[in-house]
Amino acid sequence: MGVSMDTAKLWVERWELQQQHYAIAREERFTVIADVVEHVVAHQDRPLVLDLGCGPGSLASRLVARLPDAEVVAVDMDPVLLELGRAHHAEAARYVDAVIGDSGWTDALGLDRPLDAVVSTTALHYLSERTLLRTYRRLESLLRPGGALVNGDHFAPDDRRCSELTAYVGRRRAERSRTHDHEDWDAWWSAAAQDPELTDLFAQREKRQAALANHGGNDNDLTLTRHAELLEQSGFRGITPVWQCGDSHVLVALKG
Repeated sequence: MGVSMDTAKLWVERWELQQQHYAIAREERFTVIADVVEHVVAHQDRPLVLDLGCGPGSLASRLVARLPDAEVVAVDMDPVLLELGRAHHAEAARYVDAVIGDSGWTDALGLDRPLDAVVSTTALHYLSERTLLRTYRRLESLLRPGGALVNGDHFAPDDRRCSELTAYVGRRRAERSRTHDHEDWDAWWSAAAQDPELTDLFAQREKRQAALANHGGNDNDLTLTRHAELLEQSGFRGITPVWQCGDSHVLVALKG
């Protein structure tokens, strides 16, 4: 039995606020990602977009609002977030349960044609450098010529001496927007776990986490330059950041 629409709405809305606690200028970053995708797919009748680490459909829902003709395939490994997305943003995407970077993970996507764009926000930093390189290579092979990978995330400065500066700028932005007043990650998950409608999903989540205990999960702390190097090694060209606030960036890489 799926989650009711009312329950999904409650937890997705709280998720949106909770994520603002961490992602600097989150809504602006979403908008920039949509700008890039809009430009890349301008001449495509039915653009196909892959959303990596989709959570409950935050980015996917914003993309289809901007590009209603787009088909979005949204992938995540968390059963709680996937079910919330299916219930609250059902029309935004086709949701797929898969572990990004695992062997054969893209087989589960059911793609019937080359991708026009791949997007992600704060989802790839948990992959090890080796897994990230393998993932970038696989995504490059799935994109059509001229397609783009668009990654919004927090990237460490190339000069580590600048870390305090970018962190300070981001912190001051958060203070002005009062996003740190929202509940944090642990509070959201603790509260959601008490909802009877989500009990079975949390049981599935615990089993998944146990199975992936040695899969990684820590921040790879890669710099913007290192991401660009890995993307170039994967065959991407036209690699450039198009937006930055503090240490939050939108990095774009074009195929061919």
